[in-house]
Amino acid sequence: MPKKIALFPFGGNAREALLPILAANAKKKEWDVLGFIDDDPKVHGKDCLGVKVLGGREVLGGFPGVSVLAVPGNPKSFSRRREIIESLGLDDKRFATIIDPSVVVSPDARIGRNVLLMANVVVSCGVTIGDHCIVLPNTSILHDTVIGDYTCVGSNVSISGGVRVGAGCYIGSGSRIKESVSVKEGALIGLGANVISDIDGGVVAVGNPARVIRKAE
Repeated sequence: MPKKIALFPFGGNAREALLPILAANAKKKEWDVLGFIDDDPKVHGKDCLGVKVLGGREVLGGFPGVSVLAVPGNPKSFSRRREIIESLGLDDKRFATIIDPSVVVSPDARIGRNVLLMANVVVSCGVTIGDHCIVLPNTSILHDTVIGDYTCVGSNVSISGGVRVGAGCYIGSGSRIKESVSVKEGALIGLGANVISDIDGGVVAVGNPARVIRKAE
């Protein structure tokens, strides 16, 4: 029987999460999407691909057995992802993980709860992806890399082997991270950056090679 799921909030990540759900359901009906949840009354009743915004988080109280994929976050709000997700007050067991059927995951990789892996992502040998993470399409995460909780990884990113990405980071689309480099907690790596040395926590780093330009917001 398909598992019932609600998506939070009605942003780009949650709307795009419909694509791997539809792709999985095309092979075998895995998910029954009840709708989106969003605290902004202005979007209530709107829809994406026929799936409507049901209302605010109070709606979840009427669906106690429904799984939730909570995927807030963009370059401006990524530092608040943990706060936003925890504010839902959900038991850990209610969080779903959505993996597009095209994703390649090594049998010895570890993937946490409330994770969204979009099309054509590669998760190689010995990789760990923590809880509440997002990885957008066409990204490769190579051997023994660790991605910390609440981190967002953009599309077309190449993360080499043995990299350590701390919790609550944002890795911009098209960026490259050299093997064995550490990107510490709360850092933002800009679009197309080439990271060849360790990046301190709570900063914004951009360019080729990536350099710190300011503190993260």
